[in-house]
Parts: sequence; C-alpha cells; structure tokens
Amino acid sequence: MILVFDVGNTNIVLGIFKNDELTVSWRIGTDTRRTADDLGMLVKNLFDHRGLSFSEIEALVLSSVVPPLTPIIITMCRRYFGREPLVIGPGIKTGMPIRYENPREVGADRIVNAVAAAHIYGCPAVVVDFGTATTYCAISREGEYLGGAIAPGIAISTEALFVKAAKLPRVEFAHPAQVIGKNTVVSMQAGIYFGFVGQVDGIVTRIKAEIGQDAVVVATGGLARLICEGTAIVDHVDPNLTLLGLKLIYERNRSD
Repeated sequence: MILVFDVGNTNIVLGIFKNDELTVSWRIGTDTRRTADDLGMLVKNLFDHRGLSFSEIEALVLSSVVPPLTPIIITMCRRYFGREPLVIGPGIKTGMPIRYENPREVGADRIVNAVAAAHIYGCPAVVVDFGTATTYCAISREGEYLGGAIAPGIAISTEALFVKAAKLPRVEFAHPAQVIGKNTVVSMQAGIYFGFVGQVDGIVTRIKAEIGQDAVVVATGGLARLICEGTAIVDHVDPNLTLLGLKLIYERNRSD
C-alpha cells in the first residue's frame, strides 16, 4: 500500500492506495506547531481506527506548500514508517513539461493536480482548486503546464469581510436560493457564493479562449462541489484529484 500526503495551508489530506484504488482518506487541520511525534501518533490513531498497520505501507509520497511542515513530516515518515518519502519538487519526474518562467515557483499541489487532470481527463485542460487560495491552472494540448491564476480563497475572503466591516457578521458559506438577499446574512451569502461562481466563469472562460474552447475543466478542493452547483462551465468535480496525482507521480518515479 502507498500512503500519500497533500499538505496545504488549511488542511493535510492523507490517502492510502491499495493497488490502484484509493481505499481510505483523511483530512486533518494544518498546524505548524506539531512535531514529528505529534504527527506520528495522530497518524497511528487514524490507522488503528481503520484496523491498519504501519508495516503495510510500502511507499510514501509527500506534496507540501507549507515549508515548515515538510521536514517534520519527512522525519515522521523515517521514524514511524522506516522509509524515505518521495517529496514532490525539483528533480522529480512528472511527465509534464513546465512552461513557467521559474518552475520552482509553482506550488507542488498545482503540478500534482495538473498531472492527474491530464492523465485522467485529457488535454487541453483547466484545473480549478478551491483551497486556501483558489488556483486556476492551464494545461496545453501538448500536455504542458502553462501557468494560470491565483485568487484569494473562499474562507479568506469571507473572513476578511467579517474582520474589516464592523457591522457585518461572520456567516456560514452556503448556496442561497436567489441572489437578492432579504436580510444581511443571506445578502452576504449571495454575494460570496455568486461572486465566486462568477469568478470561476470569468477566469475559466478567459483561459479557454487562450488554450482552446474544447479544454476540459476539472474542479477539486473541499468546496468544489458546492461552488460548481452554480456554474455549467465545470465538466468534472474530482475531490481526490491531488491524491490521484501523487500516486501517478510515484509510479513515474518508482524505478528510481
């Protein structure tokens, strides 16, 4: 079995693949104060709950956009699994040329998502990831990573509205029935929800105009399914896209 880690600014997502099947996944909060032993015990509790053993894990793969946590998770893998994880970064075979001015600037999760989308859904493609930031990635017809756009994420934007506007409350992110709200809470929910739907429609439309109108659009991230209820421009919602990409990249580097 293969254990993969997707370390984001808000959550760490873990998944276990048995052969080619994702058999289980977990989502835990990102906390840079955690030590290798904290994480080791946390992962052990997750394993115990599902009747799994560390000895069943044959390989580990790590994608991280949180630099302080990367060495901590590497240490945890060595200490508790007795194995060196494959860390996504420069020098790793992805099978995808990166046409970015400085490839080292591209977040590992964006490359992993692009690799998975191209492999599963074909090219050209647009990947929208609703994370701490909302990222838009463009993949050419030839399977090249071209770049994309980065916007503030839904949670960041919602919290900023509460913090910066004295009379506005903190609201739950929801899909309101209509855009015209009859009270402050629903009005805020409508502005946030339909504002992000409009952002997706606008940015994806512009990307498709540059790479091809036949580009397949894939959305991922925790809020992807809810947002995509309000737009017809997304072709596929795949909440496990990053985990699948980590497994694919592991297979492409397996001989090393």
